[in-house]
Amino acid sequence: MTETHPLEKIEDIEIPLLLEALYLRYHYDFRNYAMASIKRRLRQAREQMGFATISALQEGVLHDPAMLPRLLGYLTVQVSEMFRDPGYFRAIREKVVPHLRTYPSLKVWVAGCSGGEELYSLTILFREEGLEQRTLFYATDINHDALQTAQAGIYELDRIRLFTENHRKSGGKSSLSDYYRAAYGRASFDKTLRDQVVFSDHSLVTDAVFGEMNLISCRNVLIYFDRRLQDRALGLFKDSLTRKGFLGLGAKESLRFSDHAGSFKDFVREEKIYQRWDH
Repeated sequence: MTETHPLEKIEDIEIPLLLEALYLRYHYDFRNYAMASIKRRLRQAREQMGFATISALQEGVLHDPAMLPRLLGYLTVQVSEMFRDPGYFRAIREKVVPHLRTYPSLKVWVAGCSGGEELYSLTILFREEGLEQRTLFYATDINHDALQTAQAGIYELDRIRLFTENHRKSGGKSSLSDYYRAAYGRASFDKTLRDQVVFSDHSLVTDAVFGEMNLISCRNVLIYFDRRLQDRALGLFKDSLTRKGFLGLGAKESLRFSDHAGSFKDFVREEKIYQRWDH
């Protein structure tokens, strides 16, 4: 049997204390996030922020609120891209949109929007499908800096080739270049893509139901939660959706073992798109 290294044993004590301190001091609750992911991210934060121990990192962030955004950047980092998993967006375009067309007005929630790539993918898709003007989009995240990045809509130009290819594979009806201007090595997306967007701080861990939605897209967020927290978030989504509303999850996420599985049915199973369905 492999014995745990003494430093790891100490970290196993330090990390819950740091998470408790973050909750008590700043009301950010990471206590029920998947521990393996949290441990990896805190080690990276400790090293790159120049602290010898997790305890020293805790002391720093408790006494210097200016450190909090940087630490949140490590704890909430989500690498995304526009039209990521193009099959998901093609399924929304071809299978979900025909249902959404029947409503005079729509609400869409991008939960855990990170830097905004998923949001812009949906606003572009809805514009191409003629639904943008009747839709109100809500983009939420617990990381204020991520929300600011999303609001700016500016991305490094070297990422655009991948975004463009994804858009094409998703069934895009125009060129992605129609939606941005390139200058100084960056692509700035059209401000009108944000005309129908409300940006807001919101935590799936501690906050309440968010509006009455026709579509919720929350992809690659639940994988960082433990089972109890996943159930809480899925309960929020269930309560936030209109009857027959749609929920999209990430490729590695599922409703199968959730307490709320009975409230949904598979809509496009291979793309993890579900429909709210009360028996």
